[in-house]
Amino acid sequence: MKDELDMNANLLVEFLQKPSSEFTKADIVSYIKDKNIRMVNFMYPAGDGRLKTLNFVINNAAYLDAILTCGERVDGSSLFSFIEAGSSDLYVIPRFRTAFIDPFSELPTLSMLCSFFNKDGEPLESSPEYTLHKASKAFTDVTGMQFEAMGELEYYVIADEEELFPATDQRGYHESGPYAKFNQFRTQCMQYIAQTGGQIKYGHSEVGNFTLNGKIYEQNEIEFLPTRVEDAADQLMIAKWVIRNLAYEYGLDITFAPKITAGKAGSGLHVHMRIMKDGKNQMLQNGVLSETARKAIAGMMKLAPSITAFGNTNPTSYFRLVPHQEAPTNICWGDRNRSVLVRVPLGWAAKKDMCSLANPLEADSHYDTTQKQTVEMRSPDGSADLYQLLAGLAVACRYGFEIPDALDVADKTYVNVNIHQEENKARLESLDQLPDSCVASAKRLQQQRTIFEQHNVFSPSMIDGIIKKLEGYNDTTLREDLTNDPEGMLELVNRYFHCG
Repeated sequence: MKDELDMNANLLVEFLQKPSSEFTKADIVSYIKDKNIRMVNFMYPAGDGRLKTLNFVINNAAYLDAILTCGERVDGSSLFSFIEAGSSDLYVIPRFRTAFIDPFSELPTLSMLCSFFNKDGEPLESSPEYTLHKASKAFTDVTGMQFEAMGELEYYVIADEEELFPATDQRGYHESGPYAKFNQFRTQCMQYIAQTGGQIKYGHSEVGNFTLNGKIYEQNEIEFLPTRVEDAADQLMIAKWVIRNLAYEYGLDITFAPKITAGKAGSGLHVHMRIMKDGKNQMLQNGVLSETARKAIAGMMKLAPSITAFGNTNPTSYFRLVPHQEAPTNICWGDRNRSVLVRVPLGWAAKKDMCSLANPLEADSHYDTTQKQTVEMRSPDGSADLYQLLAGLAVACRYGFEIPDALDVADKTYVNVNIHQEENKARLESLDQLPDSCVASAKRLQQQRTIFEQHNVFSPSMIDGIIKKLEGYNDTTLREDLTNDPEGMLELVNRYFHCG
């Protein structure tokens, strides 16, 4: 069993016998020498949300020490739109805790994510990764607690249609083979992601399943475990890179796009959050949702309209955020209710030992299930800049501790009914709505930007850049314009097919 478990572990963790958070330069050098690693890759997310790669051949020990210590120069103006060509040089410095073996390289290759630094050797204020770091630090400074997150990464696999064992349209949730065609692909993705250090909770096929123009579209999901919010973003970033690379090897196409066609499930990027102190989850108190959790939810209720600017970043995002598609449209929260924006999922709060009930030979386990409770933001999708999105959520949850009426806000936005049913129409009309376009999201971000800029988290130039990009889509009436235009919808989907 140990050998099987080792197959899914970060190889450096196994070799060094220490968690990745404790990796040092000496550890990296030791591993490279012992395993005869031939190349080192620096990887870093750019303004388009994709990982970029810089390759190094290890010439000798001195050169290896130099690149690990000093990093390298890159052209920032080619990576970020807010950097001018006249002063574009940036440094990229590897973060040793992110080191992993590239599962796709023919030569033994070690990869690491990098941080950006400016000409003065200071962290680049407007880099998404550093923005998230600042958001996490500000949350802890204000609350004395730590902000953790995990993502649910949804995507569609596209391949030629098969006649054998056809799947049921829009009924793919947790489907097994042979009706689900890409379970093996997903499990290999999970294995590779785990080997890069990703802490995976589980994987499964999702609701979305349909055929179109001779192609099968099958929706899948890989969900992660809660961890330090900076690590959560890194893991999601690498996971998207792994899924795309493995799809290329399989000859499959992959999209994280929020919407593919009308009437079929879109792909979200639901984010679960929990707040920790001294290693203990603070989301429950005496078996019910705590004041800590409700304050964090209140902050999200207040800033939800502008969070779409980070989590729903192209026009197709707003074709997903429509009623009756298990995607939120109104700003509210509730328990186990998939029509709400922020959902409180089952948290194992029942006073029953279900394991012993299902397995009469087992004694009561007395497992501490309070660690499992999270709250889930359901509006984001795969177009999101992962670092900006998680930074925005950290700001929102922190804001809930800074406003005096947080618990009142939580009470007023709580719903315990399906708000889209006719008998609940009055309750629906009392709730604020999410923006319906990129332009509308830009407007709401402009209105609330000072909150995101507090504590020096989001730089004004980053906010300006996000607003300018969203306004540039000029999509105020696009959702209405394409209601009965499937060809126009398809063209739009193709334009943003490989977003994020």
